[in-house]
Amino acid sequence: MTTKAAATSPAGAPLAMKFDRGTILFEYRDDLASVVARLPGVLWDARVKAFRAPAYRHESLQRDLTAQAIAVESRVQALLPATAGWADSSLRPYQAEALAAWERACARGLVVLPTGSGKTRVAIGAMAQTKLSTLCLVPTRVLLDQWHAALGVAYPKTIGRLGDGHHELAQVTISTFESAFRQMPQIGNRFGLLVVDEAHHFGNGLRDEALEMCTAPARLGLTATPSASMERLSELIGGVVYGLAIGDLAGGFLSDFETVVMNLDLDPGERRAYEAELNTFRNYRSLSERSMPGATWEEFARGAARTDEGRRALAAWRSLRRRIAFTKAKAEAVSTLLSRHRDARVIVFTADNETAYAVARRHLIMPITCHIGRRERETALTRFRSGELRALVSARVLNEGLDVPDAEVAIVVGGTLGNREHVQRVGRLLRPAPGKRARVYELVSRGTIEVRQAERRREALGSPTAAAL
Repeated sequence: MTTKAAATSPAGAPLAMKFDRGTILFEYRDDLASVVARLPGVLWDARVKAFRAPAYRHESLQRDLTAQAIAVESRVQALLPATAGWADSSLRPYQAEALAAWERACARGLVVLPTGSGKTRVAIGAMAQTKLSTLCLVPTRVLLDQWHAALGVAYPKTIGRLGDGHHELAQVTISTFESAFRQMPQIGNRFGLLVVDEAHHFGNGLRDEALEMCTAPARLGLTATPSASMERLSELIGGVVYGLAIGDLAGGFLSDFETVVMNLDLDPGERRAYEAELNTFRNYRSLSERSMPGATWEEFARGAARTDEGRRALAAWRSLRRRIAFTKAKAEAVSTLLSRHRDARVIVFTADNETAYAVARRHLIMPITCHIGRRERETALTRFRSGELRALVSARVLNEGLDVPDAEVAIVVGGTLGNREHVQRVGRLLRPAPGKRARVYELVSRGTIEVRQAERRREALGSPTAAAL
């Protein structure tokens, strides 16, 4: 596609730019070299003796050149045809508000909505409204299948898939993050709209290149838990244009719920071991803070790994985390709660796979972990939805994206990822049903690091009230 960006360049001929392996490559021109060199994001590539920039800057670079009255011959985009034939689908009021807010922000930005509130429907609304060729990025193969099913209801034509053994490109294509990272150098200029599900995975440098290598000017990020790296996400996708928390929708568009905190004691042996390990860690951390004031956890851990004393402190920290992950009191509490809710569908969330398997063995309930194959996992979830299985246990696989709308009770035995993890876990329960009131049990060991962590998690839900036992 060739576009003219206003008048003419000083030498009369337009400046040529093309898509090259996920970047924009500028034709080298002596008369324009100083102008191009000053453009944001542009670097000199000595290998080819030309200027190069990330593909996502395509639109802004054209604007900058236009502002300087420089003509541009752009051979960057090779867009797939526009889409057509979308089925009419009504949006809930807040979904329509989110879509309108995104449109007002020039079709760029993040929509923050709780798990179970229908973020996918907002994205489908954006695709139908813009009719742009669209690439949807999702973090897992499970979500690849779920998005394919949801789009199949709304869009009558072939839906492309990249990942999990598929390699089909179409006007509307879904890709896993990993497949997009590998394929973007070839397909990054084919789409007008980029949709990023679970967008909080980006913005920290890991796999950000997948977004950098795409020229799509329209970008929609979806998440229930915004990333701390908002400056970078704003650059790659856009800032938050609309946001609601669980507390804003619970009892209406989401199921009502209550949190019950069960404060449990360590037994004497567990307490002695915990305090010894905590002291070992704290003593070293205190010394470290004097020599490295204001250091992040990552910086502290790197420094600690260089000395014997530091390695012992890190080992003590890992040991105490494992110790409180599944104490004797927690094991008894899980037994009591599974018995109390024998007629409900229950998900038990643990801090790690080791604890998940321990719960599975003790109570003969199905574990859903990264080690469980796709077919076995799908069979288990189908049996759970039908009521044949009444309980599942998982460390992280059920945290994000997986649709388990029939769950009514969650038992949070432990977690490691903080507020984001907890919001996603609670969201597993909140897909609405007539008369449904979900219940979340948090098992918290008294006098341990879990107490403050649990308080922060509940604050993140936007629902500060909680019963305590």
